[in-house]
Amino acid sequence: MCGRFVVSKANSDLVSAFEIDEVVAEDLPPSWNVAPTDPVRIVIGRGLHGQPSRRLETARWGLVPVWAKSRSVGSRAINARSETVLEKPMFRSAAVKRRALVPADGYYEWEKRGTEKIPTYLHPDSNELLGFAGLYEFWRDPDVPGGQEGEWLMTMTILTRPAPDALGHVHDRTPVVVPRDMLGDWLDPALTDKSDIQSLLDAMPDPVLVPREVGKAVGNVRNDSPELIEPA
Repeated sequence: MCGRFVVSKANSDLVSAFEIDEVVAEDLPPSWNVAPTDPVRIVIGRGLHGQPSRRLETARWGLVPVWAKSRSVGSRAINARSETVLEKPMFRSAAVKRRALVPADGYYEWEKRGTEKIPTYLHPDSNELLGFAGLYEFWRDPDVPGGQEGEWLMTMTILTRPAPDALGHVHDRTPVVVPRDMLGDWLDPALTDKSDIQSLLDAMPDPVLVPREVGKAVGNVRNDSPELIEPA
């Protein structure tokens, strides 16, 4: 699972790292403790006039399907299992039509050791940004009059998969990380066949990440500073 992550980069860094063509996202401040329901930046693929492009958007973490009666549904949909995402009613429409990339420096998990839960920061062994496989949706807020700002809420979720042996001792699930050479395929809006999408997910290699034990301050969402990722 992925319940907290880190994004310390500005929009300009994301544009360079993921070859983004258009930016409509606000330039959010860096965060070392992104939590569910927070606004996050995502990359989506577009295919206007046959020309593929990438767009940087802002979405709320926690996917709210179009049929939901309340945005509170999103708090239960911060992650989606890649093995079943194409079948679950909550996610299957977005998996076919609205796939995204979620930029991150790394993420946190809590490793169980006896009766203790040890906060652990998992990150690449370099300064390269990760791109989590994600999905996004648009939900119409019934409490906002039509045509007014806030009528439509954009939300997202992060896909997970079984953790490889090297990370399984920390947690049995890990985010799906999209390799750079598969970004175009994952974001391609023309890719709508379920079997092809599942094959693409299955072909993505396990992430190679470094676990680092960090302090317990990360457990409080009000704490947000670079010190959170320092070794305990």
